[in-house]
Amino acid sequence: MTDLRLTAVQLSEPGSGPLLVLGPSLGTSVEALWAPVVSRLADSFHLVGWDLPGHGRSEAPAGTFSVADLAAAVLDVVDRAAGPGAPFAYAGVSLGGAVGLQLLLDAPDRVTSAAVLCTGAKIGTAESWAERAEQVRSSGTPRMVEGSAKRWFAPGFIERKPERTTALLHSLQDADSEGYSLACEALAAFDVRDRLGEIATPVLAVAGSADEPTPPASLAEIADGVQSGRLVVLDDVAHLAPAENPDAVAALLQAHLQTTDADRHASGMKVRRAVLGDAHVDRANAGIIDLTREFQDMITRYAWGEIWTRPGLQRRDRSLITMTALVALGHHEELAMHVRAARRNGLSVDEIKELLLQTAIYCGVPAANTAFRIATQALADEE
Repeated sequence: MTDLRLTAVQLSEPGSGPLLVLGPSLGTSVEALWAPVVSRLADSFHLVGWDLPGHGRSEAPAGTFSVADLAAAVLDVVDRAAGPGAPFAYAGVSLGGAVGLQLLLDAPDRVTSAAVLCTGAKIGTAESWAERAEQVRSSGTPRMVEGSAKRWFAPGFIERKPERTTALLHSLQDADSEGYSLACEALAAFDVRDRLGEIATPVLAVAGSADEPTPPASLAEIADGVQSGRLVVLDDVAHLAPAENPDAVAALLQAHLQTTDADRHASGMKVRRAVLGDAHVDRANAGIIDLTREFQDMITRYAWGEIWTRPGLQRRDRSLITMTALVALGHHEELAMHVRAARRNGLSVDEIKELLLQTAIYCGVPAANTAFRIATQALADEE
């Protein structure tokens, strides 16, 4: 194993929407594979791609690597492109899809939703990958062009879209032979079939009806195995769906990956209950009337579904920040609620005391005096 540093490929401008990370197939560059889809999604997402070691813009690897190593390197790509801990949606093809499954297992809090295309929880056999790795080491990636053209594209596609297929086959021919071979060996060892049930993030599994390396049954296994999966089979598509049917792939990603208000509300309610407690939330919900219904919905979606769910800070840190703001602004009723929430988020009584002492200096002694009285009562009620 070696430390991997993959190249981040900016495919659209930052600020164009939520972050969507795109992963390539073995033998392709992310730009050649995803270009037809990028033009259809650039106004909706901040699109960032990555290239496999020795492929596209990424340097050749210095040693062996696994699919888990690739997933860790993709997290580093995201941190460099969007900031440490940034959440992101993910879509990957074949080996890129396998990396997506690994990300969902290794970093479930980072990936908001995922689409895996033309892939599998296990792809091929260890023997077939070892044989291909040996072929490429002895003869180079140009030897793979003829066979890959047959595997990658549905009948008639090369004739219909020669410029698209030429770009993809050139990216294969230009790939580093050792990088390609090591990627084959990573796939030989990859098998997460018995772990699919651990994946709770929503997963869209997209298959090509004419795909031989990863047929529809391979994607059905993923959709059925994860906790929230959906299978879509595209007609007249083989192994590189984004290149073969970009209209369908873009539409599927738009529908699956963009967070809806309903999703945000559900996520926010889950966090709100975890932080404030079921009893408090149930009382708040019971008191909702027509006048307050939209206000309560807004709090759940944006305060709890947007801010408290972000990965950049721990919940205990958010409790410290929130209590400080409430003391400074004199929001005493909210302060009592968030003192109790702070205990649920792992803060000790001593840590709450230290926070209130700090507010005595920066918010004023009268504000801290009131805060200590409220906190004392809130902690006593909690006990």
